[in-house]
Amino acid sequence: MGTQRDLMELAKRRGFFFGSNGAYGGTAGFYTFGPEGAALKHNVESAWRDQFTVRLGNDEIEAPTIMPEAVFEASGHLDGFDDMLVECAECGTSHRADHLIEDAVDEIEDAEALGSKKVGDLIAEHDLACPTCGASLAGEPVEDFNLMFETSIGPGTGQPGYMRPETAQGIFVEFPRLKEYARGQLPFGVTQIGTAYRNEISPRRGIIRVREFTQAELEQFIDPKEDEPPLGEVEDVAVTLYPATEQHDADGDYLTTTIGEAVEKEVIGSPWVAYFMGVAQGWYERVGVDMDRFRFRQHLAGERAHYAADCWDAESEIDGNWIEIAGFAYRSDYDLLKHGAYAEDRFTVFKRYDEPVTVEKAVVDPDMSALGPEFGGTASDIAAALEALADADPDAFDGDEVTVDVDGERYSVDTDVANFAVETQTEAGEHITPHVVEPSFGVGRTVYTLLEHGYREDEVDGETRTYLSLAPEIAPTTVAVFPLVSNDDALVDVATDISRTLRQAGVSVSYDDSGSIGRRYRRQDEVGTPFCVTVDQDGLEGDGQNTVTLRERDSAAQIRLPLDRVADEIAALVADEQTFDELHGRYSAVDTDVTAA
Repeated sequence: MGTQRDLMELAKRRGFFFGSNGAYGGTAGFYTFGPEGAALKHNVESAWRDQFTVRLGNDEIEAPTIMPEAVFEASGHLDGFDDMLVECAECGTSHRADHLIEDAVDEIEDAEALGSKKVGDLIAEHDLACPTCGASLAGEPVEDFNLMFETSIGPGTGQPGYMRPETAQGIFVEFPRLKEYARGQLPFGVTQIGTAYRNEISPRRGIIRVREFTQAELEQFIDPKEDEPPLGEVEDVAVTLYPATEQHDADGDYLTTTIGEAVEKEVIGSPWVAYFMGVAQGWYERVGVDMDRFRFRQHLAGERAHYAADCWDAESEIDGNWIEIAGFAYRSDYDLLKHGAYAEDRFTVFKRYDEPVTVEKAVVDPDMSALGPEFGGTASDIAAALEALADADPDAFDGDEVTVDVDGERYSVDTDVANFAVETQTEAGEHITPHVVEPSFGVGRTVYTLLEHGYREDEVDGETRTYLSLAPEIAPTTVAVFPLVSNDDALVDVATDISRTLRQAGVSVSYDDSGSIGRRYRRQDEVGTPFCVTVDQDGLEGDGQNTVTLRERDSAAQIRLPLDRVADEIAALVADEQTFDELHGRYSAVDTDVTAA
């Protein structure tokens, strides 16, 4: 395992990621993924899509990244999407206050849950200084800072808008149409992989905390009274949990259990959340996260998002610290109710009964000829309020008058004018507001985790080697193909043909004939290429079948493989249909010094 500095140096040197706009001095919180990083990120997204869209039978959309202000007023982000800011009086630099506490006080991991006042008190108690200039921050106010980027839609002042802080809202605002594509049948899920923006106070730690990032999110719409997850598929999945109760306990520890047991003992309150945690556990194993450095941590009450009834984070250990790489939230009906109240569409689903039912329903038919002259332009609002009251509290109509609230004003109406009645009606179904369960994954943080967990150093041929142990499905390049020397036309021709054949089969290939064979191996090891094919004279000069060498990255072991079997054997390795050890048992090993630099 290397240090963060080792990994950042490798990432920049080998083209995984680097700070953006370097020619103009750089811009904090923005990173460019280079050729290797873009390929790795794309493979992570493809693996996520395969699991959470294709295998779970969900639909995927792609919504705009800029949305009008009204969307975020309804969602609550205008008022409740804040971080704690403290500004240095000396140099004017702004800092994330809760992060200062976490960095300075070892026993506090989640200062965000403490609240602004407590964080301010802790800054004073520990006499924390500005990381930029060293001036004391004690006594400086800790304020809430909204993280959204504001913009204008259209010319001039335009329509106020914001760059989305999460991809979820793009799914929620389109629910009235998406439910039609699902034929109004619950449960159904909608996924989205896309860019989100948060104006972080103090971006840091490379691509871990940035201002522009990629999310992969699933919004699962359910009927909370009837729909249950297929928990049997994941009930035996072993997980490491860090519940809120253990975090509060000075002697608290992790809970090693199974998804089924965690639900049975109500450690995880929502079976739906538990189900997706179980699916995610398997996915993280699949893409190559070190599960000894992985846990699920429950949010404390003070750090839960405004919409979450309960929330767990998937966290990975990075350079001695735990970072969130995914969140699993039970959002209840918060989002759809809010958008239903603000928007001009219906955010409900009509659930048809098995058989029509007869019910008694309280109704009103206000006499507008009486309401109009008495209340003028408010009459229609009063009539609407009477209808809502009849549905919510029929007993309110028992007296001679009934009182309703309209925009904070109280109005009294004669019961006879309201025309209240209880009618017998036959109903075929009812409109319900679905609840939402949300697994939300940070793609960039997953990429960083895979790089950090895959970073290795060992010794090969007497010299230190650095390599990335990445799963073949995730590695930026699957196979590198080399002619042993570049001035032998026969070797070059065969190597070129192998590269072409593999690419046509859908395998990512790097062709390299520059420098010694040892240095070429080192280059591919550092970017995590799982396999290298080398064409040499020994394989082409024999009287029998032409062969090449196939080298496996982690072990640096080599075997000699028939030329006509290269594509099929590599395809089976990539598809996880066989291991290199199994292949090693079927073909002869190569003991050669071609790995030397």
